[in-house]
Amino acid sequence: MKKSLKIMGLLLVLMVMLFPSCTNDLNQSPIDGSDDIDAEELFKDPASYKQFLAKLYAGLATTGQSGPTGNGDIAGIDEGASQYIRGFWLMQELTTDEAIMAWNDGTIKDFHAQTWSSLDTFIAATFSRFSFQIVNCNEFLRQTTDAKLASRGIDAATIAEIKTYRAEARYLRALTYWHLLDTFGGGSIVTEESPTSFYLPEYSSRAEIYKFVDDELTALTADLKDARTNEKFRVDKAAAWMLQAKLYMNAKVYIGTEKYTDALPLINKVITSGYTIHNNYKDLFLADNDKNGAQNEFIFAVAYDGLNTKTFGGTTFLAHASVGGKMKPGEYGINGGWAGIRTTSAFVDKFNGSTGDQRGNFFTDGQNKEIKDVGAFTDGYAVQKFSNLTKAGVQGSDKSGDFVDTDFPIFRLADAYLMYAECNLRGAGGSNTTALGYVNALRTRANAPVVSLGELDLNFILDERAKELHWECHRRTDLIRFGKFSGGSYLWPWKGGIATGAATPSIRNLFPIPAGSLAANPKLQQNPGY
Repeated sequence: MKKSLKIMGLLLVLMVMLFPSCTNDLNQSPIDGSDDIDAEELFKDPASYKQFLAKLYAGLATTGQSGPTGNGDIAGIDEGASQYIRGFWLMQELTTDEAIMAWNDGTIKDFHAQTWSSLDTFIAATFSRFSFQIVNCNEFLRQTTDAKLASRGIDAATIAEIKTYRAEARYLRALTYWHLLDTFGGGSIVTEESPTSFYLPEYSSRAEIYKFVDDELTALTADLKDARTNEKFRVDKAAAWMLQAKLYMNAKVYIGTEKYTDALPLINKVITSGYTIHNNYKDLFLADNDKNGAQNEFIFAVAYDGLNTKTFGGTTFLAHASVGGKMKPGEYGINGGWAGIRTTSAFVDKFNGSTGDQRGNFFTDGQNKEIKDVGAFTDGYAVQKFSNLTKAGVQGSDKSGDFVDTDFPIFRLADAYLMYAECNLRGAGGSNTTALGYVNALRTRANAPVVSLGELDLNFILDERAKELHWECHRRTDLIRFGKFSGGSYLWPWKGGIATGAATPSIRNLFPIPAGSLAANPKLQQNPGY
């Protein structure tokens, strides 16, 4: 399924006809009426529905129709930089204590300094990528209504399977709307019921988008397959419980109301759904993490393979950009390092100098712990997390070393363990003993010493989340939930553009709506302070 899913997504030429190549807002639809005829012809083939679904999953991994460059979905930016995971990663990680960039590409350094503006092309590309993904999901839902399927003479068994496909498409759309409300706050809600002719969508507040995502997840979950019964890389009920729990964990930020008590039952469902903690932390980020046992911990992961998802985003970006200095690219299964991403001493210090914790896997030879020059890769320890080698030490499928096989985890069971502990500490219920057991299970897996109940508090959980989940697109959201992203309560090197760190204004808790999108749709509203 890993390979076929991505091949179908890459070769689905239909998408070139149905969707524009660049999006600045969400008023996207088939180009003209003639495309409806093409769609009707295509969708007479029952296999086309799964191919279309594959495109939706591939939208999280790929950048266009023909590989790494040359026919990108998003115009106006390097194609690799427009990739979904890469853009979201810049927002979630490069803005925090976990990552800093040596490159001088455009405004890339503004992320860690928290000095971005509404003219930032990287932010605009990610906003457009979110829009493009939602557009594709909407079109799938338009093409799979009961009326459409009946008019095409689709058999009953296929119709029943397509019902599951529709739930998955709604899930993928809800996931992107969650990313949108988390990073940009407000925007526009556009669905399969929206007009297909040109119009300007109304602005939707953060609270309205929150409600939409919550309602969607509540409605679609029953139509998903039971946990661990779907094909690999396709979502199931546990993925829906996890996403809704994430929504509730951050409800105080999104809508001003705590919902930890609502999150805890969903977290319990995830934990008891059949996923298991893999016995080796490092295996989770290797080229064979779809079959070395790590897959049993992944509730949802974005599939990559070096032969069929050739993109300079995702884990190809993470594996290459984190290698430089004295590091030997071959030891990571790649053909060369891009000498870009490292981490700050604030993150390193969370391990208290321990060399036993597998999660603190830093490359230090020739690297300075402190960062005097942001542009020098050797200032700051390198992070050895994502590798294109298998557990047996074999390079991934692309023997050129350009593109990696390593899948990117969106949600994994270890996160649910830490979410349970946090909810318990925030008074949402559950068992103190169980919470401690979950935390120590992860620490034992990582070869870190176990802790006592007296050591378990919210600050400990925030640090433990950093150690367990760093570079997995959680850190910014976590820091905001704990009140430590903007402001001066927690400083790290080069926050605010100052070597020792400086307080930043609270407006940085949200990214600006891109200026180009505001120009394209004046109904959108800019976030305060931009």
